[in-house]
Amino acid sequence: MSWSAHDFEAYVIQRHLGVHVSLLPLLVGTYAPDALTKWFVYGVNISAFNLASDDPAQFHRGWPGAGFTHSLLFGAVVALVAFLITRNRVWGVSVLIGAWAHSITDINDSVGTMLFWPISTTNISTGAWAYAAQVGRYKDAAAYYSSLGLVMDAVWFVIALMHWRVLTKDYFRTVVAPADPLWGWLGRRFSETAMLAFYRAGFFYGTTRLIAWTIWAHLLNSYAFDFSWGGPDWIQSP
Repeated sequence: MSWSAHDFEAYVIQRHLGVHVSLLPLLVGTYAPDALTKWFVYGVNISAFNLASDDPAQFHRGWPGAGFTHSLLFGAVVALVAFLITRNRVWGVSVLIGAWAHSITDINDSVGTMLFWPISTTNISTGAWAYAAQVGRYKDAAAYYSSLGLVMDAVWFVIALMHWRVLTKDYFRTVVAPADPLWGWLGRRFSETAMLAFYRAGFFYGTTRLIAWTIWAHLLNSYAFDFSWGGPDWIQSP
């Protein structure tokens, strides 16, 4: 899985495709594969009960399980639903691209994703870093930011910075807002300053997540870096 790359990808896609996409539905698509499943991977506490999967990797990425949420078909279905609700082509296309970007990015961990479900339940994986959700949120973050996952997030951060104009007020006014009627609706209720803060929030969320978890893992704690393929070696991947 990725911790920050999904956030940065949406802004890079927005910059490259311009008026053909919109950032809000790109982010909706990007978050869709994990929206209803990630909570149970780490466990959800409700009163005295903890709802958690006994086998996080199987539940999150497998079949039987919720692995179908990381398939190309699931992205297409979510995009179709978005289009039918909004009757807006930009929303449909953006949700599709965002969801597919998430699923393809996640092939890089050791578990991978069932991209071609239901035609195939085989997980496609490059195995670049160890999937570690089974050890809990904090150690998962430590493992990710000690491995090639950190490198990928950093690369996407640099790529996003290279497309810094996507974050400017002028780009928002001339490209983003005209392509998506939702911004017009929001503009009648909120100031442009508030909308710009909302528009940029995903980028800054990804940035602070990248920095904060790296500091937590290596300055506040002493987890060892391991940039070998499939690392870190101190995590036993499922």
